[in-house]
Amino acid sequence: MKTDKNKVEELSISIPSEIFKPNNSENTDFPIVAIGCSAGGLETLEQFFTNIPDDNGMAFIIIQHLDPNHIGMMPELLQRMTSMTVSQVTDGQKVRPNCVYVIPPNKSMSILNSKLYLFAPVVTHSIRLPIDFFFRSLANDRQENSIGIILSGMGSDGSLGVKAIKEKNGIVLVQEPTTAKFDSMPRSATEAIVPDIIAPVEELPTKLIEFLKFMPQAKIDLELDIKNKSNLDKIIILLREQTGHDFSMYKNSTLFRRIERRKGIHKIDKIQNYVRLMLENPKETEILFKELLIGVTSFFRDPEVWKKLGEEVLPEMLEKLPNGYTLRAWVTGCSTGEEAYSLAIVFKETLAKVKSHKNLSLQIFATDLDYEAIEKARKGVFHQNIVTDVSPERISKFFIGDNEGYRVNAAIREMIVFAPQNVIKDPPFTKLDILTCRNMLIYMESELQNKLMALFNYSLNQGGIMILGSAETLGNGNEGFEVIDSKLKLFKRSLIPRESRLLDFPSSFSITNKTTPKMKSPQKVVENIQTLADQILLQQFTPASVMVNDKGDIIYITGRTGKYLEPVAGKANWNIYAMLREGLRIVFPANFQKSLKTYDPVKLKNVKIENSKNQFVDITIQRLEKPEAIKDMILVVFNDVSEIVESKVANNLKTANLSTSSNKIELELELELNQCFEDLQTVREEMQTSQEELKSTNEELQSTNEELQSTNEELTTSKEEMQSLNEELQTVNSELQNKVADFSRSINDMKNLLNSTEIATLFLDKELNIRRFTDPITEIFKVRASDIGRPFTDLVTDLKYPEIGTNAKLVIKNLTSIENEIETIDERWFNIKIMPYRTIDDHIDGLVFTFNNITKFKKLELELKNANKSLELNRETQYRHLFESAKDGILMLDADTGKITDVNPFLIKLLGYSKEEFLEKAIWEIGFLKDIIANKENFTELQKKSIIRYENLPLESAKGKKIYVEFISNQYKVDNHKVIQCFIRDITEKKLAEDILNKNNTIL
Repeated sequence: MKTDKNKVEELSISIPSEIFKPNNSENTDFPIVAIGCSAGGLETLEQFFTNIPDDNGMAFIIIQHLDPNHIGMMPELLQRMTSMTVSQVTDGQKVRPNCVYVIPPNKSMSILNSKLYLFAPVVTHSIRLPIDFFFRSLANDRQENSIGIILSGMGSDGSLGVKAIKEKNGIVLVQEPTTAKFDSMPRSATEAIVPDIIAPVEELPTKLIEFLKFMPQAKIDLELDIKNKSNLDKIIILLREQTGHDFSMYKNSTLFRRIERRKGIHKIDKIQNYVRLMLENPKETEILFKELLIGVTSFFRDPEVWKKLGEEVLPEMLEKLPNGYTLRAWVTGCSTGEEAYSLAIVFKETLAKVKSHKNLSLQIFATDLDYEAIEKARKGVFHQNIVTDVSPERISKFFIGDNEGYRVNAAIREMIVFAPQNVIKDPPFTKLDILTCRNMLIYMESELQNKLMALFNYSLNQGGIMILGSAETLGNGNEGFEVIDSKLKLFKRSLIPRESRLLDFPSSFSITNKTTPKMKSPQKVVENIQTLADQILLQQFTPASVMVNDKGDIIYITGRTGKYLEPVAGKANWNIYAMLREGLRIVFPANFQKSLKTYDPVKLKNVKIENSKNQFVDITIQRLEKPEAIKDMILVVFNDVSEIVESKVANNLKTANLSTSSNKIELELELELNQCFEDLQTVREEMQTSQEELKSTNEELQSTNEELQSTNEELTTSKEEMQSLNEELQTVNSELQNKVADFSRSINDMKNLLNSTEIATLFLDKELNIRRFTDPITEIFKVRASDIGRPFTDLVTDLKYPEIGTNAKLVIKNLTSIENEIETIDERWFNIKIMPYRTIDDHIDGLVFTFNNITKFKKLELELKNANKSLELNRETQYRHLFESAKDGILMLDADTGKITDVNPFLIKLLGYSKEEFLEKAIWEIGFLKDIIANKENFTELQKKSIIRYENLPLESAKGKKIYVEFISNQYKVDNHKVIQCFIRDITEKKLAEDILNKNNTIL
């Protein structure tokens, strides 16, 4: 802890005063850092504030997921870790530097003009996203000066907020996910954007301060870098070569802001040094490319635009379209697809409102430079925090919830085609009705904006709609467009065609194929002259040498080395120590070891070799520094010393004129003595070095001993604590044994209860492996105790239920029960119910199968069905008998078609027609019945009324006899099919009697 504190104090001393201004009420130009964290947040916050200087000139605002019913203790806990003032936020509180502010429980918070405001918690779909809410507010208030940090936490809260900060060119830091206790929030943030800094939490304060310390210097150098246009051009060239995309027409300010950000992260002061970094590290070019894409988007961004589009623009357009028309839309710079899906949803809603029967549809083409963003868009899966931008009605109607968040439903997804495309160089989509280009043009020079306006005008149909971003205008390219709403940036392609001119958009970058000139083949030479010359030099003029490794093993030999080296007797040994001749073995080892410590050459002069004749040699021992292939190898070079050299040495020793053999012996002895003195001096120096090292080692050992003694004392204390802990564990163990005994009794009770119900029950885990079963299950499956842990689909069963495995997986997926009545091969019947296995805390942990024997009920059901069938047959027989023996005519009609389906014998006899002349003919098609039903329209009236009665209707029989009848019809259902029954009664005699009676009455 002392070390960390000292490090923090050193860091605070090194911060220049011009970066962080003094703490006073008037100053608002200081960094405000928002920190978002959730589960595991307290530990990470303690690590963060332990490693940050107290007088840092920044304000820290902590947004954490807190229990709404819990009284917050975060300020008190953090105050122990820092001397900065830590307080819980109050409404309207002014933010000041060197202070820490903590959000209260059950509140959402925003910032305006450096003041904090509290709101009732914003809850959408039962999800609270306080981090996203505040980060967005901070980005809008502080713009490029906003700073956001994401630490350990569960969920994806904060991922939309860091997007907003990046869009405003703010700074985003994320805890390294692998070091986080809960990595969901850090991973979501890194997936949403490219953070400026990713590091363990204890390193984030240092990196943030160093980054802020550098940024003012970067701004000072901005003027100089802009003047040095060639370096910017080099960066554009590197981007184009690696990514294939040209940024030369992008605004210099946009490019420089992103480049300065990357320079700050790498602590590079000059742009030419950053160019060198890009050349040496292609990964940096890729990161800069992603930074320049600025892929920030959200659902229904600028809600007023979508409201206007759905309520006014689209309905007016749909009204004019022909039947079966398919609208074409192009969403440029779609990023991860939110805008394209928003357009599809608004179109669906508009289509439902106007209730058009024209069978209209919309095909959307969504494109972007970023391949990774396109892949995410194609999946159509978004984090749960989209609920802040998408209404609950739209969520339920157009999205499907799953473990990953929300997935766009198939109807919306099928409307969109996602594709990677460069709008500048790739061919455009044409014959469009809608085109959106939102917040892309603002990063481009006016020349490129005009070219894109011309391209968009060409791509749109007459009357087509173009939607731009809130900060974009038509510029000088407004020819050919009419303004629908200047505030919301809605435009329509005018009916007046744009002035025709050639659009010079390249289809791709092309590399000119250079033709290689034909080279005249040189005359053939026998061998390279340089090689021949090198061979002669090596063989005749270069001294003998050997290359060895650090252990002395010979790797390579040059020239004749027999005078200095000789093989040893016995097993072959290619080590130079063993092969040295007499005279060299004494002086060589110490100097060889000296050469291993330096790249400077070690030279030995006039070393005498003991062989058949006395010979002297100069030896150079050189440790090689390059090339890389032989780095740290040792090169030993032998140079023979001539008699002249020997004479010169003798002159130096004042023995040059000695000619007698005794003088020669004396000279040799003096030379050996000098060599011994040199060797002795070398040994003394090595011994002194060894003594110093031993002293240092001794001091380290003493320090280690003290530490071990301290550790021993700590271990003794730990032993006592362990003994106490052991006693506590024994008590806990005893309690656990009692609980195990209770648990065993509960299991036995449960087993007996389940067996007593005589309902076969099977328990499975999530992988559909057998967990437990009751005894009656053995009558259905061939299962035994050893099968626990096996997949239940491997078991042999008597059930005629092949889809049991599929249904089990469906229950796991949908969490809804499935119930079926299934027969076995031995004609037993079971009611099978498959249910999710829910734990006490409402987690799904497998499946429960119940098999209820319903064989008796099935048999009774079958008997009842047979009895009903027999009864219906008897009724049908009785009805048929009445039908055929009736003394009135009966005619049966199909209520839908009016065709005659049956006629009884009495009617056939009465009218004198055959049965075939009646059947399968519509009643109005039979001539003698037209007086009753004249046409199909009359039959429609018959269909509508349940009972119809006609009296004194005249009919004519087949023999021409005139008959008067009474006609009565009624409707009823037979097997859910409507039938009309017509009764025709002969009242001819009654009619004649009435006529006679009336005649007599008239006479009287």
